[in-house]
Amino acid sequence: MARIEKKKDVVIVGLGWTGSIAGMELAAEGLEIVALERGGDQNTVPEFKYPNQIDELTYGVRLKNMQHPRQATVTVRRDDSETALPYRSMGSFLPANGVGGAGTHWNGLLWRPQPEEIKLRSYVKEKWGESIIPEGMNLMDYPVSYDELEPYFTQFDEVAGVSGKAGNLKGQIQAGGNPFEGWRSKEYPMPALGTTYDAAKFQATAKNMGLHPFPAPAGIASTSYVNPYGMQMAPCNFCGFCERFGCYQYSKSSPQTAVLDALKRKTNFSYRTHSEVLRVETSADGKTATGVTYFDAIKQEEVFQPADLVILSSYQLNNVHLMLVSGIGKPYDPKTNTGVTGKNYAYQMNGGVTLFFKEENFNPFIGHGSNGMCIDDFGINQNDFGKLGFIGGAYWRVGTMNGQPIRSMPLPKGTPGWGAGWKKGIGEWYGHSMSIGTHGSHMSYRNNHLDLDPTYKDPHGRPLMRMTFNWQDNDIKMTQYQKIKAEEVGNALKPDLLQSGFKNIGAKFDVRPYQTTHNTGGHVMSEKPTEGAVNRYCQAWDKHNVFVFGAGNFVQNTQYNPTGMVGGLAYWTLHAIRTMYLKNPRPLV
Repeated sequence: MARIEKKKDVVIVGLGWTGSIAGMELAAEGLEIVALERGGDQNTVPEFKYPNQIDELTYGVRLKNMQHPRQATVTVRRDDSETALPYRSMGSFLPANGVGGAGTHWNGLLWRPQPEEIKLRSYVKEKWGESIIPEGMNLMDYPVSYDELEPYFTQFDEVAGVSGKAGNLKGQIQAGGNPFEGWRSKEYPMPALGTTYDAAKFQATAKNMGLHPFPAPAGIASTSYVNPYGMQMAPCNFCGFCERFGCYQYSKSSPQTAVLDALKRKTNFSYRTHSEVLRVETSADGKTATGVTYFDAIKQEEVFQPADLVILSSYQLNNVHLMLVSGIGKPYDPKTNTGVTGKNYAYQMNGGVTLFFKEENFNPFIGHGSNGMCIDDFGINQNDFGKLGFIGGAYWRVGTMNGQPIRSMPLPKGTPGWGAGWKKGIGEWYGHSMSIGTHGSHMSYRNNHLDLDPTYKDPHGRPLMRMTFNWQDNDIKMTQYQKIKAEEVGNALKPDLLQSGFKNIGAKFDVRPYQTTHNTGGHVMSEKPTEGAVNRYCQAWDKHNVFVFGAGNFVQNTQYNPTGMVGGLAYWTLHAIRTMYLKNPRPLV
């Protein structure tokens, strides 16, 4: 029998970006809050301190900051003709472990979606007609508009501390920014960071070709900055240790840098680490949650934490799993296209070209995770879907992210992978390459979904979650279009060698190579309870005191990195809780 803790007003599951923000905003209402985190505590000092953290082998290769399969994993298959097997070696995506979550190890690219992406089904229908939507694609609109979300995107920008240059201020296009972005009510909190040689080279060529380069929006400080919570950031030193690392410099936006120390000073907030939530408990009539049961790994016991309000803010895959094992929302059935939880799982579609220059030196050890110049000329709101034969688009980025010798050593194809030939290749090419990366959208499909595995169980006896996922023709066509355009621009830069890396027609999903941790969907937002697991305020349709945060709310994946959308939606939801729900707890729709 589980030990019972003293009741709280709010229990938060997961203490990453959204859990931290929820703690701050709800603590301001005077509520008693406890957050439960499966992993351990992590602080800038001592966990991320210099020089310990910039250990490429420990953190970049052996993934010490990440979730390990023995803690949580999924089974994977490409379609229902295959037997799903456990994802035992982290490769394709890398969920985090510990306080701060994925916000500790990301690259810091902080984008907003385009307004057209928020209402993508309507956009397609109005411009080309519904007939261009492929069979099996679950294309949806978000049940909220860009205009409604804009103030909350701005709020997250200011808390996270973002550097960049606006391209559209209140409808007025700004020189030097992205002319294709949605409108902004304010300029970025900090000016754009400096430009490295590869990005400057791309910028000049792209301009000459009539394209519209602009600095990447970066959750990386370009100057000293104090955010609305009183948290301080220091300017980045371009050390190149962002992705897979915590920032020792207080420069990368993260829960540690932007929120947690302010939150820990709240006397009505507490948190418990090594506490894995096993299920959400419900009332006898099933209409509300009564709290959560978690496993205390220190004391090796189950504990029931009663609460009036339950916030699910763990990583997308873990949120969906917890909802499935707790009976929140009817499980999705792809055969009938009914049910909601596990629906519209989506991923990302990336590619790129690498350019080699014998006589140019790019100093790859100078950079950061969000460094570089971007273009949006082949993005969603610039592509003619009817003419091109696909729905979607991609932004491009050129910029040195790191010069780490184990993971970041581009070599021409055919170079030996070991021995004297490899050493010769390194001597000849290290520092003499740059790349153009395309970061593309990914649509949701009926046959890409999440459910509970019938065979495999986790250490607590719960079924593992099963991922059924494969690439679809629409998204492969999109990335092949980006390949043609990227090779045109790459050749205009006049390299000695150019090599491409894009998925070809017929490509199958492979869990082994890292691709992106941008997993989305599974508890999607919807206008009706028959279409998604949560309503427009990210409130569970069938349990009104359960609110669900994170990228699981995405109805399909945007062309951008998801954190800006995740943060904006979190503030949107918290505003609804503070102004509507707390004074009269009920279904808000």
